[in-house]
Amino acid sequence: MNTKKLTRYIGIAMLLGVLVGYLCNKTAQDAKEAAQIASYFSLITDIFLRMIKMIIAPLVFATLVSGLASMSDANAVGRIGLRAMVWFIAASAISLLLGLMLVNIFQPGAHMNLAIPDAGITSGLKTGDFTLKTFIAHVFPKSIAEAMANNEILQILVFSLFFGAALSFIRSKGHNTIYNMIDELAKIMFRVTDYVMRFAPLGVFAAMAAAITTEGLGVLVSYGKLIGEFYLGLALLWAILFGVGYLFLGKSTRRLGGLIKEPTLLAFSTASSESAYPKTIEALERFGVSKRISGFVLPLGYSFNLDGSMMYQSFAVLFIAQAYNIEMSFAQQLTLLLVLMVTSKGMAGVARASLVVVAATLPMFHLPEAGLLLIMGIDQFFDMGRTATNVVGNSLATAVIAKLEDDRGDQPDAAPAGEDTTGETLPASQEA
Repeated sequence: MNTKKLTRYIGIAMLLGVLVGYLCNKTAQDAKEAAQIASYFSLITDIFLRMIKMIIAPLVFATLVSGLASMSDANAVGRIGLRAMVWFIAASAISLLLGLMLVNIFQPGAHMNLAIPDAGITSGLKTGDFTLKTFIAHVFPKSIAEAMANNEILQILVFSLFFGAALSFIRSKGHNTIYNMIDELAKIMFRVTDYVMRFAPLGVFAAMAAAITTEGLGVLVSYGKLIGEFYLGLALLWAILFGVGYLFLGKSTRRLGGLIKEPTLLAFSTASSESAYPKTIEALERFGVSKRISGFVLPLGYSFNLDGSMMYQSFAVLFIAQAYNIEMSFAQQLTLLLVLMVTSKGMAGVARASLVVVAATLPMFHLPEAGLLLIMGIDQFFDMGRTATNVVGNSLATAVIAKLEDDRGDQPDAAPAGEDTTGETLPASQEA
């Protein structure tokens, strides 16, 4: 589908979803009926996200292995990985610091003056298994079939590193059959992605309608200040990320921003990074980043470079402390930053991951876990912003690393196979 048309359709679907959700919220007799109506919208969203998840594992595996196997220099893998991790750690620190700074400046929870709740009240989120030890063990898959079935990106990445390295060695001996098959698999998965993305506007419409049907527009007014301050923080984070990107990419940074508009909008409207992954790969390819770089760095970023999520975590923890009038010293906040730097790396693949990280962190600083209930009701609106920011951060990281590897030129956008330069799908007989 034409990229510009799809972006336009997604934007229209978001607006229609808000309008229909508002009407459903107003016509519903009570909260129970509103939730029942929203469940029908959610069914459509779930089907779309299931189709997205259906293609993630084979797409990540095929692009990553194909990219690694094409690298004749084994040192390049280590160099790219090192550069990626340096960027990710620096971006994580900036995101967390910005969140801490803004929540201290705005004091969004300072005037709530809530009484500390009973210790028995919890948020209901499972955090017992969320430890550094568990995370490290979880990185290594027991079975690649299980990892793919569960869309465990980090586990797929680890297996793909071994598989890609072995395939590269086999290729050096003149055996190219498996490599050619995987390269063809990657092309097939991009075509399947194109088919699935045709349903994106419908999934976006349903997601927005479901959220507004249950919460209503009133939630945006009641929590407008908190949401507004968080989104201001995200805007500042975007400015920093694009500013740093400009230092490496120059004027082409603006073109990159235009190319990732579609996956960013898709991530925002569905609150799912997975839904944006295929289109992000495509946008980076159009920018000039080779698949061997994007196929390696982007999956790594999905596990270690969640800029928006990390800013939200520091923002949320201090908001809860302020709401209950619990003072946190500078030393405690610095410790909080270091704790989140570590625990946030285990969030990939965890349902409602950012909330789980926050819930696991609160007891470490003697903050009531029940405070998470203050923001759980509006987490969908936070999740939309932080997910879109994750896509932006990973796109910039991948483009910059490609530039550092001299893997990107200033040539015009390279159209993916099956498309012309306007994004129109070509007939099969005209494909390269």
